[in-house]
Amino acid sequence: MSRNIKTIAVKSEFIRNGNTKLHVNIYSSHLKEVIIVLHGGPGVPDEMLEVVDVLKENYQVIYFEQRGVGLSACEEANYKMEAYISDIDAICSHLSIYSFHLFGHSWGGLYAQIYAKEKPAKIKSLFLCSPSSGTNNTWKKTEMEVMQLHKEICDFKEWFHMGWFSLFGMLGIDEAYQKLFRQVLKNYHKNYGEVDFEDAFFDKIYAAPVNKTRKEIMKYKPLTIFSKPDFPVLISYGDADIYGESKGSLIGRFPTATVEIINTCGHIPWKHNAAAFQKLLNKFYSQKEI
Repeated sequence: MSRNIKTIAVKSEFIRNGNTKLHVNIYSSHLKEVIIVLHGGPGVPDEMLEVVDVLKENYQVIYFEQRGVGLSACEEANYKMEAYISDIDAICSHLSIYSFHLFGHSWGGLYAQIYAKEKPAKIKSLFLCSPSSGTNNTWKKTEMEVMQLHKEICDFKEWFHMGWFSLFGMLGIDEAYQKLFRQVLKNYHKNYGEVDFEDAFFDKIYAAPVNKTRKEIMKYKPLTIFSKPDFPVLISYGDADIYGESKGSLIGRFPTATVEIINTCGHIPWKHNAAAFQKLLNKFYSQKEI
């Protein structure tokens, strides 16, 4: 699962949703079934090209930079969950997609749950990769767990800088969050080798979608149980993932889901244990019911 020329999008375009302009990349043939891939953050646009490279062999893969992120402009600064839901609908309407598979990582895994809860008839399968645990009070608990993890990983200087960058990020300084997420990703990859990120990766991170989306997640209604969804659900975590007890809330929300723990793995499975994660992807998406 490595980045190479095969992961170049066959089409890149902007799709309008009211005053929001979404930057969308499309991979592989339009004749194949569709998987929509949701990046994490909120506000951190990782294309997950290693994942795309596997999925595009049998599916048309659609990835978009979420509202306000990268080249996706959110002119009205609306980051309500209803607006996020409408973004997926706008993309599907523009591309004449009526049902699809949904893959979400981290915050994208929570975004996927929110969408699937509101629009279950459109979902063919749901893959929640190291997903954030929930909205409202569960989100607050999740953030505390992640903060504690960073505190344990960082030395004093790193922890001080994270607090400093976080403060100025909350005040709306883009560069502060760009520096903060450099340290965040460094922490996530600790014990799994050095991972290099180009400056362009961080240049796509802006304060507004981070701050405003977090507030809307905390305000959003708690998610309820998916007792018997009409689509298969897989939940995966690394055995050293960033979430703690809050994972129980999510797993309990999907009593019929398959839950997989990937050994020797943290929060970024396609980099930490690529072989095991690719095997999991292939197994899930080759199921007959999908």
